[in-house]
Amino acid sequence: MDYKTSGVDIEAGREFVSEIKHAVEGTHTSNVIDGIGGFGGLFRLPLDGLKKPVLVSGTDGVGTKLELAQNKNFHFQVGIDLVAMCINDIVTSGAKPLFFLDYIATGKLDKKQLLEVVKGISYGCGENNCALLGGETAEMPGFYSKNKYDLAGFCVGIVDEDKLINGTKISDNDLIIALKSNGIHSNGFSLVRKIINNTNFIDKEFEKVHHLNFYDELLKPTKIYNNVINQILSENIEIKAMSHITGGGIPENLPRCIPFNFMPYIDTKSWDIPILFKFLKEVGMIPEKDFWNTFNLGVGFCLIVDKEFKNPILNICEAHNIDSWEIGKIVPKDNTRKNKFLSEILISDYDQ
Repeated sequence: MDYKTSGVDIEAGREFVSEIKHAVEGTHTSNVIDGIGGFGGLFRLPLDGLKKPVLVSGTDGVGTKLELAQNKNFHFQVGIDLVAMCINDIVTSGAKPLFFLDYIATGKLDKKQLLEVVKGISYGCGENNCALLGGETAEMPGFYSKNKYDLAGFCVGIVDEDKLINGTKISDNDLIIALKSNGIHSNGFSLVRKIINNTNFIDKEFEKVHHLNFYDELLKPTKIYNNVINQILSENIEIKAMSHITGGGIPENLPRCIPFNFMPYIDTKSWDIPILFKFLKEVGMIPEKDFWNTFNLGVGFCLIVDKEFKNPILNICEAHNIDSWEIGKIVPKDNTRKNKFLSEILISDYDQ
């Protein structure tokens, strides 16, 4: 017996590393010191202009979206998802991403599949001036089934401590600006998969009613907001807090960036929930509370700013082809407020 007959092909692994080398090195910035193949990635910290540099890190995966993506061959797209889930988290503090690492685990290394994944990761990094510094591909027969893989990502960014964005400057009547999501992004897919498994011809029904490909809409990669945030900050617009709307939706994620004595006051009529979410709610008979606490419902990111910055931010978002709007405001916390969504942050009778 040898390693190959037990299910691990070392030579195929070497060939895979060789094939992804061009895609990986295409993301390298001038701060990358060493190339692919070492035991650790080397990165020169860009400290010019930073008085008190702070490193900001984040790690995440793509979740059970991977099962649908693998069945429908959306491998490139989930590579972008992996980068997006990490970068969108660290930019909420005002950090600029520096480098990214990935971990890919699979039952049997399928070079064609995983090359597309790495190309997607490289694309997401390259579009955001973030070096794909290294990674690990683990072939684990018997633990993962053949042609199945799992992904994890890790991102590091940098920000001057004096420019950290942490919500401490939030005050009464600050505005909340929503940035539109690209679809479901990478959360809520355990519920989505259950709906699909319990509904015959769901894709055909969606296409018949809305004239759109169901899986193309469902598996769109997560929007990365780093570039638009960088431009907003570079134009001396003060962002007091930011929230990446992921698992738990608006009710769970928006309060995370707001001091305990304030609450977000949301106008639930300020946007039309995209048709894909409405379709899933109807077909899956999802209760209202679960609907709001599972999906982003068309809101991928939120900014909290002073009123004077509203129009400049909306204009910058438009230049980046990102729909944005005033979704609410900050008010003092009032535990007596009641509303139909059983969450203190969702108030439909919004009054500007």
